[in-house]
Amino acid sequence: MKGNHIQIKKFGVLGYVLFGLAVLASSCKNIDQHIEENDFAKYVDQRIGTGGHGHVFMGANVPFGLVQLGPISIPQTWDWTSGYHISDTTVIGFSHLHLSGTGIGDLSDIVLMPATGTVNHNRGSHDSYDTGMWSYFSHANERFAPGYYATFLDRYNVNVELTATQRVGFHKYTFEEGTNNARIVIDMENGTCWDSPVEGNLTVLNNSTVAGYRYSKGWANDQRIYFVVEFSRPFNKFQLYDKNVLKEDKSFTSKQVYGEAMYGNIGSEPLFVKVALSPVSIENAMLNMKAELPAWDFDQVKQNAYNTWNGELSKIKIKNEDENVKKIFYTAFYHTMIAPSIFNDVNGDYRGADGKSHRDAGFTNYTTFSLWDTYRAAHPLMTIIHPEKVPDIINTMLHIYKQQGKLPVWHLMGCETNCMVGNPAIPVVADAILKNFTGFDHDLAYDAMKISATLDERGLDLYKKYGYIPFDKYNESVATCLEYALADWSLAQVAQKNDKKMDYQYFNNRSKAYRYYFDTQSHFLRGLSSDGKWRTPFNPIHSTHREDDYTEGNAWQYTWLVPHDIEGLAGLFGSRENFHQKLDSLFIIEGDMGEEASPDISGLIGQYAHGNEPSHHVLYLYTMTGQPWKTADLVRRVLAELYHNQPDGLSGNEDVGQMSAWYILSALGFYQVEPAGGRYYFGSPIVDEAILNVGKDRSFTIIAHNNSTENKYIQSLKLNGKPYRLPYINFSDISNGGKLEFEMGTKPAVWFE
Repeated sequence: MKGNHIQIKKFGVLGYVLFGLAVLASSCKNIDQHIEENDFAKYVDQRIGTGGHGHVFMGANVPFGLVQLGPISIPQTWDWTSGYHISDTTVIGFSHLHLSGTGIGDLSDIVLMPATGTVNHNRGSHDSYDTGMWSYFSHANERFAPGYYATFLDRYNVNVELTATQRVGFHKYTFEEGTNNARIVIDMENGTCWDSPVEGNLTVLNNSTVAGYRYSKGWANDQRIYFVVEFSRPFNKFQLYDKNVLKEDKSFTSKQVYGEAMYGNIGSEPLFVKVALSPVSIENAMLNMKAELPAWDFDQVKQNAYNTWNGELSKIKIKNEDENVKKIFYTAFYHTMIAPSIFNDVNGDYRGADGKSHRDAGFTNYTTFSLWDTYRAAHPLMTIIHPEKVPDIINTMLHIYKQQGKLPVWHLMGCETNCMVGNPAIPVVADAILKNFTGFDHDLAYDAMKISATLDERGLDLYKKYGYIPFDKYNESVATCLEYALADWSLAQVAQKNDKKMDYQYFNNRSKAYRYYFDTQSHFLRGLSSDGKWRTPFNPIHSTHREDDYTEGNAWQYTWLVPHDIEGLAGLFGSRENFHQKLDSLFIIEGDMGEEASPDISGLIGQYAHGNEPSHHVLYLYTMTGQPWKTADLVRRVLAELYHNQPDGLSGNEDVGQMSAWYILSALGFYQVEPAGGRYYFGSPIVDEAILNVGKDRSFTIIAHNNSTENKYIQSLKLNGKPYRLPYINFSDISNGGKLEFEMGTKPAVWFE
C-alpha cells in the first residue's frame, strides 16, 4: 500500500486511474492464470468412456484409492462390466469396489441402497419394480466431479451423494420430508457380472455400527474384503436376512446375507453413512476409519477429495486453445489414476498372493494390475509423472513373486487371474531398472524376471522346446509367443546392464522368436505347427475369438507386435520399401473379420485397431524407420477421430488407464515404443505447451511453436536450447528436467540423422 500511495502522488489523478486499470487488468490476469494453473479437475468429465465399449468407472474416489464408490445397474451385457453404462438408468445399489475399463466384470462389493417400505432383496429386472430392489434415476439429476457423485432415486424419493477417502466410502442420503419406513439396505450378495458370493457376514456391534466381511469368487478366485459401517444417527432397529427370510440374530453368515437399518419416519435431515474397507480384518477396517474419516463433515471430505485430484492432475499443466482437448486430456489423466489401487491398511498390513495377512509391510501394496494393457503406456507414463510410486509398484510385484512363485500376470485383490498372454510384468520391472529407479531389491527383481521367464506354464515349456509356440500344441500361439519375446528382450537389456553375458545371449536370442512365424510369401506372422507347417487355410483378416493364433486380433494386427526389434522385422520384408508398403496397407485394407471376432477389435482405421492394446505402438513405427511425417498424420488422426468429449469417447475398453495413457503421451508428442528402456519416439504434439512435474522439484517443459491443425509436422527440435537430432527423447532427459521445443510446420520433414 505504501508503494501505491507513492505512485499516486507521483502521477496525479490520471496516473491513479491508469494505475488502477493496470492493477485491475493484472488482477484479472492473475485470476485467469490461477484458474488455468490450479483448477484442472474442472476439466474432468467422468461420462467419457461410460458409453460404447469404454467400461469406465463412474463414481467417487481419490487417486489410486482402494474405495471406488459408485452406482451399479441391473447387469445386462458385456458393456456393464464396470457396473455402469450411460444407456442405463437403473440402480440396484452403490458399491465400494469397482473395475474401470476392463473386459471382464468383477467386484462391485459391499452394496448399500437407501429405500422405503418393504424391500424385495431379489436383484430384479427392468420389467417391474415388483421384481426386486432397484430404482430408476435420470441422468439429468446426476452430478459429479472428481471425488464426488450424486443422483436421485425416483422410486424411493431420496437424494444420494457420495465421496471417499482412500479406504472409506462416505454416503449422504436425503429423504423427502414425510418419508415413512425409510431404511438403508446392506446387500452382501450382489456384485457385477462374473462375481459370485461365497460367504458373507453381518454383525450388529451397537445401535449405529455394523461390521462384516464378504468372500467371493469370480475373476479374482478368492476375493476377501472386510468392512465396518457407521451411521450418523442410531437406527431404530437392524434386521438381518437370508435373502428375504428374516433372521432374529445379531450376527448372521450366508451366501446371500442382507441387513436393513430401519429408520421409520426419517425426516428431511441428511443421514450420513461411512463404510471403511480392509483386505485383512474388521479390526483393521476400524483402524482405517479412525485414521481417515473420524468426523462427519461430508462437504470437507468432498473438497479434500477434489483437492487431492487437483494435486495429481496438476502434475501435467497444458496450454491449448481447444477446450475439448483439455477435457479429453484431463479426463484421460484422471482415468490413468483410478488404478493400480492401494491394497493395504493404514498400518501397512495387506493380504498377499499367498492368501495370508502380512504385517507392517514397509511399502505401499497395490492391486489391479492389468499388465497386458498397461505395460505399453500407462507404466511408462507413471515413471515420468509418478516416480515416487514406482518403487512401491515394483515392491508389490516382487512380493507377489515371492508369494506365488512368479511375477503377476493380471493381479486382482490379491489373486492371480492369469488373464491374457505373455509375461507383461517383466517389461515393467525391467523398465524401472533400466531407468535407474531405486527403492527395491534389484537382484531380487532380476531373479523374479528370470524365473518367471523360465517356468513351464502357459506355453513357456513349448517356447523353450521349439524356440516358438506351435499352434497344434497351444492356442493363441503367435500372440503368446510374441508377448514372451518382447518380455525376453526387456530382460536381456537388464542382463546386459548387469554384465550377465550368458543370460543376455539366451534371452536376446529368444526375443527373436518372431522370425519363425514370418511367411516370406504373404509377409505376415502366421501360426506354425510343431513340424514346421503353416496353419491353413489362412485369412489375415479373419478372427475367431480365443480359437485361433492371435489374442483379440488377426494377422494384420499382430504382424507388427515386435516393438523391441523393428529393424529386424523390417529386414524380413526384404527392403525398407517393402516394409513401408505393407505398413501403409494396414491403414487401408478392410474386410469381414467374421461373426466370431472379438469385440475388442475396435477403433479401426483399415485393419489398425486402436481400440485394443497390441496396436498402440504401431503408428510410431514410421518414426522409427525414417518416415516420421506418417506417424504425425496418423497420430493426429487418432487423437482427433478416436477420442471424443462424449460418453462414447473411447474406441475400446479403457483397460485400467492404458487407452488414456496413450492419449496423454501422444498429445505431448512422444511414446515409448520399445517395452522397456525409456526411449520415447516422437509423433506430433497437439498441446501448445505443457509443464510436467517429474519429481524432486524438477519440471520438464514442452513447447510446440507454430502448432496448429495444419502445422502438424515436426520441422526441428531443441532440447535445453540446443538443436536435437534424434527420433526419440531419452527418459533421463525428461526426468532430469529441462525444456523440449518443437518447431512445427506444414511440410513433411525428417529432422534426425
